[in-house]
Order: sequence, then C-alpha cells, then structure tokens
Amino acid sequence: MKLVSDSAIAKKIHKMQQRVRWQDPLIKERNIDQTRLVLEDGQENNGEFSFLVVGDSGSGIHRGHNPQRQVAELMLRHHQECRFMLHTGDVIYLVGSSEYYQQNFIQPYREFLLGGEHPHRIGYDQMIFKLPILPVLGNHDYYDLPILLSLISLATLPVRHLWRSRLDLDVGLHGSGVGDAYAKAFLDYLQRFNSPAELAQHLDKYYTAEIDNGRCLHYQPGSFTRLPNRYYTFRYGGLDFFALDSNTFNDPPPLPKTKKGAADRRLLAQRREDLEQEKLQIMEISTKLNPENPRDADELDDLQTKLSQIEEIIVDIDKQLHSDQSTQTDIAQLEWLKEKLIGSWNTAEVRGRVIYFHHPPYVTEATKWQQAQTLAIRSRLRGVLDAVAKTVGSLSQGRPLVDLVLNGHAHCLEHLETGDTGHGDAHIQWIVCGGSGFSLRRQRTEGPDLLESFGDGGKQENRLVARSHLFVGRSGQGSRKRRPYSCLRIDVKGDRYPQFIVRPLVAEWYQQQWHNQELEPIII
Repeated sequence: MKLVSDSAIAKKIHKMQQRVRWQDPLIKERNIDQTRLVLEDGQENNGEFSFLVVGDSGSGIHRGHNPQRQVAELMLRHHQECRFMLHTGDVIYLVGSSEYYQQNFIQPYREFLLGGEHPHRIGYDQMIFKLPILPVLGNHDYYDLPILLSLISLATLPVRHLWRSRLDLDVGLHGSGVGDAYAKAFLDYLQRFNSPAELAQHLDKYYTAEIDNGRCLHYQPGSFTRLPNRYYTFRYGGLDFFALDSNTFNDPPPLPKTKKGAADRRLLAQRREDLEQEKLQIMEISTKLNPENPRDADELDDLQTKLSQIEEIIVDIDKQLHSDQSTQTDIAQLEWLKEKLIGSWNTAEVRGRVIYFHHPPYVTEATKWQQAQTLAIRSRLRGVLDAVAKTVGSLSQGRPLVDLVLNGHAHCLEHLETGDTGHGDAHIQWIVCGGSGFSLRRQRTEGPDLLESFGDGGKQENRLVARSHLFVGRSGQGSRKRRPYSCLRIDVKGDRYPQFIVRPLVAEWYQQQWHNQELEPIII
C-alpha cells in the first residue's frame, strides 16, 4: 500500500501553468516576464548582504519536541541582519496538504509573517512575509493521497495497520492537489480572477518593475510577497539567483528493452514487494509502543524515519518501472535556465550566480546518493551547463559557471565540491540544506568520495567526480543517537568576485535535550 501518490510530470506542468495563467493574452500584451521578480527592500544594490537557507522543514510537533520550531528560533537571532530566506523545498509533509500549513509552516515561522503575533488568524493562502521567504517546490509539496487512503477504507488490512499504528505521519483528509496548496500559499494565483478586467487591474498594480524591454512582478516585503511562477529568477547585490522546479525533470530514462533491462525490471519489482512487506512490519511494531514512554517515543521516531525512507525508495522504483518513451521532461524549464545563465554571463553588473532547487545532483546521504532521480537530475543539469559553457566560452575566465548550488531532499546538511567531471558542472560548490525538520538521515557507509563510470563497452572506468567536505546528519545508536537539525546563514562579501561565508546553524536533539551550536564557517 502506497502512502503517497505522485502525478505525472506533464500534469504538474499543466496544472501549474493554469494557476498562473501562463502566457495569458493580457500578460503577453504587457510584455510581462512571468519568470522574474524584482525584490525591492532599499538594499538590493548593496554588494554585501546576508541570507538564510532552510529546507525539508515541513513537519510539526513530534512527541513533545519540535525540530522545525527549534531551527526557526536559531534563524530568529539572525533575522534583522538577513535580507531574505531561501527554502529548498518540502514545505509541508507528508503530502503538501493545506490542512497542515497552520501547524507546519505558519506557527513555526510566525515571526517572519505579517500578523504573526496572531498566527491562528492567518490563512495559508493569505500569507505576507516581513522577511521574504523564497521557496521552491519539493516532492512532498506535489504529493497526493492514493485513492485507497483518500477513501479511508478501514476495512482494508494495510489501512487498518496504518490507523492502528502510533506513527505520526502528518496525513489528513487530502493531499496537495498536485501542488495546488503550495501555489495558493506562495504563487501569484492568477486563476482566481473571474474576469479580464480584474486580471488586468491586478497586473497593472503588481507587475510594475521595469526590466530590459518589459515588466515583471514587484515583490514588496510586508505588502505583496507572491512569486510569479514555480521557477523564477531575481537579482540581488549583483548576484543572479535561479530557483528551479526539479520535480519536472527528475524522471529517469526508460529501462532498456534488452535482457539486462528485463532483469533489472524484475529485480526492481521484487525489491518493491519486499519494501511493502517491510512497511507493514514497521506499522505492526509501532502498535505495540507507547508514545508517552520516552524510550518508545524515540523508537517511534526511528520507525517513522525508516518508513519515510522506504516510501521514498518505492517512489524512486516506481519512476524507473513506469518510465517509457512517453514520459515527459520539462525541456522548456531547462532551456529557460540555459538562456538565463547565458544572459547572466553577458551582463556586466552581474558578479555571480546561485541556483537552488530540491533534488541534489550530488549527495552522500545513504538513501539518496544513487537514486535514479539523483542521477537523472545530474545528467540534465549537466546538459544545460555544457551548453552554457559552449556559448559563454572565455567569458568565464576559468571560473565555475555557477558559484553555488543549494539543494534539499536529502535530510542532512552537506557541503560537496565537484572536481573535473569533464562537464559544465566541474569545480562547483554544492550545499545540501535538507535537515531543517524531521526524519534526519545518515551518511552512506561508502564514504565521502563519489565515483562515476565513464566510457562504454569494455573501456569503462570509475573516476572521482565529487567529494563531501562536511556531513551533518543522524549518527550514533541507542542513547548515544544524535539528531542535528540545521539551517544556514550565508554572508556575501567581495567586490568583483563574490565570496560566500556559509555559517551552519545546528540545533541538536540529544538525550532528550536541545543543544544549539554554530559550526565553523565554510568559505567559498
């Protein structure tokens, strides 16, 4: 029994385009760029500034402690010194439901919201940020409940296991509506306008920022804090930021129609069946535990972590089993990124580039490092950067094409660096910030070096492509188990070339107590 349902890429794209009235005639006639915003706070031209990063945060209170709120309190100490917060996705667990925005977003981040002194009065679709929160979609923000769970058929054995269990899964009566809750919470939901006159009035009021040969959304902290689209770009302090929706280019290529492909398919199907049985065993074990007992509560946390890991592996297996020639990849978004990066390199006032999206191309977290989605994202981003490198040529003067890439999805904090990959993603700094909520993960036992096979036929060789310099995640066993939840403050310095001082902020749950610390900064 699946706990989550993930829609096809084509459906995600179509639904999101409807919600923002993508390329509506009224938008086109005003020459509005729906993928750009101007963040105007009076300091946007200052080359030295700071911002916060958080990811995979969207869980609420779990058995008396609230990791997400603890991380939010870490950030509050830096609130006045930072210009905005980037969120790397998975805003709401488990299935992005509007039912959980109050508990899992508004309450934890109330100080960042206008009217946050009375958080219960804030509707999830009425949020206005005092400090800009600029998110991207995570996989959980797109998920829905499978039909079986939606019907709450308690007569069905697997569902009985789920409802008898003591696992707190953050599941209500419905899911995200293929990202509809996220769209209403964060995007400029133009679909709500019933007449052309209403839409025209709105566009003329809020899409007033002048850019190049047109206009774009004018993001005003404390007043109008909507995003124009599921992927977008903005410029701040001479840096170009690119926010992507990786949920629409993460499907793996189809399994080959060969003997090896057939064998791989059988292995995946068997692996999936084994995982489903393991899920039922976890649910059954949980029924015998008492969440009021600290030891049992700790074990329930571990079981929930294991259950969510298994569900993510099943989703990845399903993507491999169901991928075929009809599976769509969001070529339009990848082409957009290519053109925007090329334009950025040809703009004199831009001194650096930051990309952020949910699924990491490089990571050593145990459950994500070799997933089919991870490798698919790596391949498609490489394709974009290879094309950018070819066009930009000597303009880069040996610098990486992107100064910093920020991701989530893997429930940890990790700093990696690619070496000579032979592609446009060489020598880039990558930071995974996905440990800001619940269900932390461990690093893989294979170690910090990521190898990749190059060549074909009998001439394949494994080469080092990336190395992990820092990993902050679950460790230890029993009473020595450590759960270090994390976020980042990033200080931007420098003149012609930016310097990033990455300051990891950690709130660790250890032996039933919180321990806060700031790790040594990472200089990029």
